Amino acid sequence: MSDTEENEAHEEHEEIDEGAEKTTGKGGKGKGGGGNANVLKRPELVAGVVEAVGLPRAVAVVDGFLEAIGKALAEGKEVRLPGFGAFVVSNRAAGKGRDPRTGEEIDVPASKSVRFRPAKALKESVNV
Repeated sequence: MSDTEENEAHEEHEEIDEGAEKTTGKGGKGKGGGGNANVLKRPELVAGVVEAVGLPRAVAVVDGFLEAIGKALAEGKEVRLPGFGAFVVSNRAAGKGRDPRTGEEIDVPASKSVRFRPAKALKESVNV
């Protein structure tokens, strides 16, 4: 990827991220509340990688890293990051549920979910 393509991709991601903040609002309740200072979003993660490593192509590095994790999980593999934790695919069994509007019993199909198991070092660093 050339520097021009890299800059265009970075600008495109910034526009998408800014658009998401505009539509979700700030500080509201519910999904995507935007105003929570305790949330590390993708742009801040990229900035942290640039600061820590000094890579001019941090956007591509972060995107590639996340894509590789997603691809491995889609294949049913476990992703282990020593000292950080593991992402695993968890199977949810089929079951019964209730429609909250009507109270009618419904069948909930089996599905897969992603779980994160933190490493001991990560747990210890958080509980200092």
